[in-house]
Amino acid sequence: MNVGQLDRIIRIIIGLVLIIAAATNTIGLWGYIGIIPLVTGLLRWCPLYTLIGIQTCPLHENVKR
Repeated sequence: MNVGQLDRIIRIIIGLVLIIAAATNTIGLWGYIGIIPLVTGLLRWCPLYTLIGIQTCPLHENVKR
């Protein structure tokens, strides 16, 4: 887990908004990119964060890598 609670909530909301907007043809098919923040928010893990060494989850700040 490398995604904190606030980060997780924001990802889920943005993901859902984009998917709903795409499903209603408000913004077009590119809105389905919202699947990425939705899934990373639900899983509480972001592969990009792992690659660049970012961690917003306070539970694992003191864990040695």
